Amino acid sequence: MRLPQSSLWHLSVHFPNLNFPTIGVMLLLLGLISASAVASTPQLSCSPSNLGFGNVEVGQTETLTFTVTNGGTAIVTVSKITVSDSAFTTSQVSLPLVLSTGQSVPMSVTFTPTTKGWTGGTVKFSSDASNATLALKIGGTGVTSEAASASPSNLAFGQVAVGSSASQPLVLTNNRSWNLTISAVQANSSAFSIGGATFPLTLGAGQSVALTVKYTPQSAGTSGGSVSVSGAGLSIPLTGTGTVQTVGQLSVGPSPLNYGNVTVGATDTLPITMSAAGGSVTVSSATSSSSQFVLNGASFPLTIAPGQSVSFNVAFTPSSSGTMSGSLSFASNASNSPATESLTGVGTAASYTINLSWNQSSDVAGYNVYRSTSSNGTFSKINSAMDANTAYTDSSVMSGNTYYYAATSVTSGGQESSLSTPVQAVVP
Repeated sequence: MRLPQSSLWHLSVHFPNLNFPTIGVMLLLLGLISASAVASTPQLSCSPSNLGFGNVEVGQTETLTFTVTNGGTAIVTVSKITVSDSAFTTSQVSLPLVLSTGQSVPMSVTFTPTTKGWTGGTVKFSSDASNATLALKIGGTGVTSEAASASPSNLAFGQVAVGSSASQPLVLTNNRSWNLTISAVQANSSAFSIGGATFPLTLGAGQSVALTVKYTPQSAGTSGGSVSVSGAGLSIPLTGTGTVQTVGQLSVGPSPLNYGNVTVGATDTLPITMSAAGGSVTVSSATSSSSQFVLNGASFPLTIAPGQSVSFNVAFTPSSSGTMSGSLSFASNASNSPATESLTGVGTAASYTINLSWNQSSDVAGYNVYRSTSSNGTFSKINSAMDANTAYTDSSVMSGNTYYYAATSVTSGGQESSLSTPVQAVVP
C-alpha cells in the first residue's frame, strides 16, 4: 500500500539520564526477548495483509480481492465485519461466517472516492479466533485524472492448475502531455509476477510500455492481488483461482473378452466398455497385441468424463485353427495407465460338404461313388456300403481342394458298371 507522506508519524521518546545497575538492564532486555519469542501466529489472517488502491478518479470505482484464512486447528466463527470509512465497501458475506481448519474465503473491497486526496481505513473482522479482532488496512487516493492508464484495467486469470502458469498482457500508457517516470512495477502477491521491461522507465507523452503478468498458483483456491505502478499511483487488480486436477482411473470390461469358436477367415465382433472414475480420463491411443483382434470405431484422443462410459466393438478374425490370445492396451492420463483388456478366441476350420446326385438306372440293386483329386487320376470308392439311392453327401472334403466324382451301378448279381463321366467340385 502506497501512503502519502502526511500519513507517516514520527515518534521520538527521550529518556532521562537514569543510572540503572548493569544487571537490571540485562534482565530487562532478556524479558523483552522472551516476550517476542513466544508470540503466537494469528489464527485468522488476510492475504494480502493490506490493500492499496493507488489513484482512482473521483466518482469511479476500483475493486481489489483478498482472502480470509483460518490457519489454526479449530473452527473459527466470524460474527461481524465493519468498515471504518464509507468510501470503502466489502463484498456481501452471510454472517456468521464459519471457517473450518485451513479454509479460505475470497472477499473483495471496493474503493469509490468522493473527494480528492488520500482516504485510509480498515476492515475489521470480529470472531472467536485466538486473534479476536483482525484488521485489514486499506487506502487510496481520489484524483481528478490519472497520470497513467492500464489496458486491461484489471486481470482475471480464471482457473489455472496448481504447478502450471498462465500469462496475460498488460499495457501501461502515459496520459500526460509531459514525461512520466515509472520507478517500479510490482505485484503484492507471490502468486503473480511481472516481466517485459526494466525499471525505472520514462514514458513520453502518450507513450506506452507492454508488460506480461504471470499467474502461478501455489495452492488451490482464489488468489487476489494487485500490480502497483510506482510513479503513476496506479493499481491494477489481479485475480486467479488455483485448481488441483483429480487423476481419474480407466476401467475396461468385460474382461476377458471371450469369442468362443470362430471359423477361420470369418469375423465375429463383441462390445467393450471404457469407463472413467474419480476424474476425467483422456485416452490417447489403443494398441492390439495381435492383428487378429481389431478395435473398431474409436478415434483418439478421446476424453471420458468422470462417471461416464463409452462403448466400441472389437473384431476377431482367426487366421488359423486353434486357441488365439491377445490384448488391447489403452494409453491415457489415468493413474492406472495403460489399462489392458484380455482377449481370447478359438479358430476352427471351416466345415464343407459336397452333395452329389445322378440319374437312376434300370435293373440295378444300388450304386457306388468314387472320388479322385485329379481328372485322370485313380478313383477310390468313398461309400462304405452300396447306396440304394441316387444321391450321396461327401463330408470329408477339405478347404482349398478340387475333387472329381464318378458313380457306378451294381446289379442284383453283383456286376458293377464302368465309371460314369467324372464331375468336378471345387471347395473354397
